[in-house]
Amino acid sequence: MEKIRVENVSYSYQNQYQKIQAVKEVSCSFEAGNMYAITGESGSGKSTFLSLLAGLDCPESGTILVDGDNLLEMDRDAYRRKQVSMIYQAFHLFPLLNALENVMYPLELQGLSRREARQQAAECLEEVGLGEKILKQYPKMMSGGEQQRVAIARAMAAQGKILLADEPTGNLDSENEAHIVELLRRLAHERGYLVIVVTHNPEIARQADQCITMKDGRMV
Repeated sequence: MEKIRVENVSYSYQNQYQKIQAVKEVSCSFEAGNMYAITGESGSGKSTFLSLLAGLDCPESGTILVDGDNLLEMDRDAYRRKQVSMIYQAFHLFPLLNALENVMYPLELQGLSRREARQQAAECLEEVGLGEKILKQYPKMMSGGEQQRVAIARAMAAQGKILLADEPTGNLDSENEAHIVELLRRLAHERGYLVIVVTHNPEIARQADQCITMKDGRMV
């Protein structure tokens, strides 16, 4: 089962005016089968920390271990294709692809035939509660909740068992928010995913198996 261990990780970046120490000597661990929430005020380092876990940025110091392997020594492109998926507040669906084609995309990247990709994509969409009527709809034709479900289905299709979500319900109403959170919880508890959600929402944090708060780049 997937496990991430973070050991004394720090990261900084330079903006137009100064050097920002965004993450400071963070240590923690995450295990599959659980949903974690990372909370904190804007600028506390939450999203930067999530980018480090996704392999989008590299720590200045410290180590991130994925199932015992040092992320810095791994093929990070392969890691993002095969082990980890990101979900964003803005959905990031391809606007010129319909729902089915959006979910097929990572499957075809893995070398599946178009027929196999279509079948698996339809199964993923069904698992997130979207029926046949949605398959040929384009993102602009969908509600926000439907778009986020398609984004989650696409993440599932990538077949990685680490799911990182950055404010995944920020653009949704309370009803759709509840549906998305319940879906993420089910993926963790019933499908064995490791789910980490960055959120400002205390209600989402309460539903997580563990909540971590960041302040000034540190975990408190």
